Amino acid sequence: MDLALLRTFVTVHRAGSFTRAATLLGLSQPAVTSQIRTLERQLGRPLFLRQPRGVTPTPIGDELAHRAAPHLDALVEIAEAGLDLDEDSGVVRTLHLAGPPEFTSLRVLPALTPLIAGGLALRTSFAGNAEEALEGLAAGHHDLAITAARPRGGLLTPTPLCDEEHVLVAAPRWAARLVPELRRGKHSLVLEQLPVVEVHESLPFVSRYWSAVFDSPPAAAATVIAPDLRAVRDSTAAGAGLAVLPRYLCQRDLASGRIVALLEPDVPPLRTYFLVVRAGTLALPHIARAHEELLRAAADW
Repeated sequence: MDLALLRTFVTVHRAGSFTRAATLLGLSQPAVTSQIRTLERQLGRPLFLRQPRGVTPTPIGDELAHRAAPHLDALVEIAEAGLDLDEDSGVVRTLHLAGPPEFTSLRVLPALTPLIAGGLALRTSFAGNAEEALEGLAAGHHDLAITAARPRGGLLTPTPLCDEEHVLVAAPRWAARLVPELRRGKHSLVLEQLPVVEVHESLPFVSRYWSAVFDSPPAAAATVIAPDLRAVRDSTAAGAGLAVLPRYLCQRDLASGRIVALLEPDVPPLRTYFLVVRAGTLALPHIARAHEELLRAAADW
């Protein structure tokens, strides 16, 4: 079987579209379509179902991708790194990593720093959401992704990395007024009295917290939107309003009194991060080392 056809097939499978696959491969869309049809004729089975937007793999297409993709990835690694695969050879291998900006900056990159001395180079992409990171991973843009969503299907392999605790916080000047009302169950009134600082208009952190702790959706709109949790933290500390933040991100501020936790529920809301790779790529030494190092570091997070 022609490896070029398999490479095109795996790229289409990961991209979910002939058009996106053509862009990734540097080919025209008719060329990609022709190669897939050739492979389908050789196998005597359809590999994709054409949809209004992109393509969906057939069961035989999923099976072929699951079996072929890891080996193609390994061949690409050999071609890029050369034939000398000795870890002590001095060959520098590049790990392409994607994840949320705050968690990647404060947790992931420091944890991977010891591997740099062993010949690992890092290229980081900050993903705006889990879907973006997983699509990039599936398309081959990244080697490893950290997301708060578990991917479905057999081509991406998730491993639970750590749980992130969320805390409802505000500046100290608001605490004396708000804490008693929260303890009396007047959580809706609290949102009416204080502006909300969030990363998005949909209130992803506040909504998750309100649903988990108060068993109700928040009836509020954000006053300050900043698409970086570090900006949310600093705006909150300056008195802009209340926010829900990961505890790791605001632990020092809580300890110093710069911000105050408004509640300490017995069961705090948690969000799980997953360490995700394409199936079979843990056979590649540099990805396996990074994967192992992150799991080891996460035991202390």
